[in-house]
Amino acid sequence: MPNLLIVSNCPSDNTRVLQEAVVRGATQEQFEDLNIVNLEPLDADPDNVLWADGFILGTTENFGYMSGLIKDFLERIYYPCLEHTEALPFALYVKGGLDGQGAKTSVERVVTGLRWKHIREPLVMKGDFCDGFVSDCEELGLTMAAGLDAGIF
Repeated sequence: MPNLLIVSNCPSDNTRVLQEAVVRGATQEQFEDLNIVNLEPLDADPDNVLWADGFILGTTENFGYMSGLIKDFLERIYYPCLEHTEALPFALYVKGGLDGQGAKTSVERVVTGLRWKHIREPLVMKGDFCDGFVSDCEELGLTMAAGLDAGIF
């Protein structure tokens, strides 16, 4: 049974809605053999990462960078997981105010060092919150779950 770890920073009601949409997409009925752990960054640790067969990270864009809590999470897991999680599948979603590119790029730099592999282009949602963001996040969760379930990631 594959294991999916979702770690996302949710400083607002809107970002909580996005996180819930990712989880909803990943917990579709057809994926009953998929184990999912959904954690806030401060609650996630290297053991959670070492348990996982795939990851979804969610961050806000803060000052043109990833959120501080996601950065803290990545700093805490980097060296303990570096040689043990290479080539595992990864997806990223970013809620940006302006363009989200700084947050996207900063996470990608760390993930490149971990040698995790993107399953798709990061989902970058910018500007005012809209309903389309929710369906995009649900699709992201569904894509990761389907790939893990089918053994293609």
